[in-house]
Amino acid sequence: MSATCLVVMGVSGAGKSTVARLLADELGWPMAEADEFHPASNIDKMSAGVPLTDEDRAPWLSALRDWITARAEAGENTVVTCSALKRSYRDILRRAGARVRFVHLVGPASVVSERLSSRSGHFMPPSLLASQFGDLEPLGAAEDGVTVDLGRSPERIAASALTGLGLGTAPE
Repeated sequence: MSATCLVVMGVSGAGKSTVARLLADELGWPMAEADEFHPASNIDKMSAGVPLTDEDRAPWLSALRDWITARAEAGENTVVTCSALKRSYRDILRRAGARVRFVHLVGPASVVSERLSSRSGHFMPPSLLASQFGDLEPLGAAEDGVTVDLGRSPERIAASALTGLGLGTAPE
């Protein structure tokens, strides 16, 4: 397995898309937004303020895993955004045909809530943030990845992630 996929993970509003775009640009790797892999039924449910169940998430995670595998089989390294809240969800992604590494963006609920309330045009309502924090299982020590504080600028977060993963130099 020679291809690598970086999964930028965390609760909604943590800055996954922004950091993933910076990582993809820095590395020259294609990027995918996991939100684009959700079936319409999941988006409808979240838009209505109803948290997704594990059963709701299973086909979504499988579709994302299959996309990672297809890119890896084509010889491409990738960056994806995915909440990947539970270890069991990350286990599904790890079954892709690539080395799957995680960048877990962490920070206090108050900071994330403030970000969510100022965001527009996204189907995920701020009312679901508590359920996301409730489901969140932090990246474990045995999992391939790094944990980065989301309280810094996106550029510093991306630089710290790259350094922690051994893919870049230490930020100034």
